Amino acid sequence: MNRWLLGARPRTLPAAVVPVAIGAACAVGLDVDVVWWRVALALVVSLSLQVGVNYANDYSDGVRGTDDVRVGPARLVAGGLAEPRAVKIAAYTAFGLAAAAGLAIAIATSWWLIVVGAAAIAAGWFYTGGSHPYGYMGLGEVFVFVFFGLVATAGTTFAAVERITGLAIVMGCAAGSLACALLVINNLRDIPTDREVGKRTLAVRLGDRRTRVLYVALVGLAFVLTAVAAFERPWVLLAIGAVPLAVKPARIVLGGAVGPDLIAVLGETGRLQLAFGALATVGLALG
Repeated sequence: MNRWLLGARPRTLPAAVVPVAIGAACAVGLDVDVVWWRVALALVVSLSLQVGVNYANDYSDGVRGTDDVRVGPARLVAGGLAEPRAVKIAAYTAFGLAAAAGLAIAIATSWWLIVVGAAAIAAGWFYTGGSHPYGYMGLGEVFVFVFFGLVATAGTTFAAVERITGLAIVMGCAAGSLACALLVINNLRDIPTDREVGKRTLAVRLGDRRTRVLYVALVGLAFVLTAVAAFERPWVLLAIGAVPLAVKPARIVLGGAVGPDLIAVLGETGRLQLAFGALATVGLALG
């Protein structure tokens, strides 16, 4: 695999696509027309932010040495696959693309989106960057839930119809829960090495057993919130069809799998997220 594609971490990209698709579907059926070119730009923003965060994390963790010993896939800086400066530039480039697409949406809708976008980019960089990265303090899940759940979903709905609805907020929380599940399983795998280098992720703070319970709770919460959304759009219950895809990873996690065995769970969770997003999107659009 191309090293830059590897650094972009393709398995994490569903976390960027799903909330945009769901947010757009939430906008369908309202009393205003959906502006699809703005939805397309929202997707560019979300994908660019995700890739930017991935490169930024690779850079910051690599120069700190916290990725020197890894169980998961190799990283560009820590693995010596690319110069730190080049990875840093890649992160800035991705963030710049997100900023440009976001600015275009803001010009067409509301200038307050610039503040939201700036906050998202800053949060993406300082997750592991800066002198006091909040990802090292157990706050990474908050960032993921807010920006790859609520903001991405409700923000897409706003970009589409210049309105934020309660439905978009509920489904944004559902998307955020699954995005958090991806991060939780990643950090569960890395508890031993993160603890050794002083990286106090939420998984390190909670410990192995409670982190496993948190993963299952986040997955379950997505489906509970979907049931809540069904009071407004019953067809969204199509997303319940993704439940079978949650059974295998949940069993593996609750069964005590560690290290490399959890890498497969990351892929399974990504597939669950994609299936949930596709079914929820269709259901929301049907009404």
